[in-house]
Amino acid sequence: MLELTDIHYKPATAGSSILNGVSLTAQQGSPLLISGESGSGKTSLLEIISGMVGAQSGSITWKGASLNQRQRRWLCGVVFQFPERHFLGLSVSQELKLGHRRLAGDDQIEVLSQVGLHGVDNRQAPERLSGGQQRRLALAVQLLRKPEVLLLDEPTAGLDWSVRGEVLDLLFNLSRQHVLIVVTHEPDLFRSWNCKHNQLRDGQLLALSP
Repeated sequence: MLELTDIHYKPATAGSSILNGVSLTAQQGSPLLISGESGSGKTSLLEIISGMVGAQSGSITWKGASLNQRQRRWLCGVVFQFPERHFLGLSVSQELKLGHRRLAGDDQIEVLSQVGLHGVDNRQAPERLSGGQQRRLALAVQLLRKPEVLLLDEPTAGLDWSVRGEVLDLLFNLSRQHVLIVVTHEPDLFRSWNCKHNQLRDGQLLALSP
């Protein structure tokens, strides 16, 4: 179980804190949805959980043990909004290999199958994939790191209605093996999940009904 307790965070460029005593718990098999307006601090919260930035105060524990920023970076896989804009590989295979000294072809096939890209030509450039396929590839890149926690920032942003449902089903299935936290400004899209839903407002998390 991942647990945040009384997190306070004020970016260096901000005049006031954007997170004021945020606490939450998340566990495998029960995805957590966090909604909020643009600028409410949703992305900053993911950055803190993942160890990309440090909070001014508060604690983050995993299975009861306190974690520093470095440990959280190993624990978490993060897919930020429009991840396809940041692909670096010249091919799907190269994109998957980034950050790995060695990555067997079987491992590539396995992770691509896991995200619904079985049979895709891994020699083609990522930008030639459809929007839904690009989002799946970004997930595959993170899954290769074998994270315990998956953090998704607006995972349905920019996707056609025709593929949103497929991506939502994929994410829900991944929540069975991972702690899954999704932040969004469109919570109605996730209504079929019937999951725990918190709203980030005025720097605090408010529990909402499923």
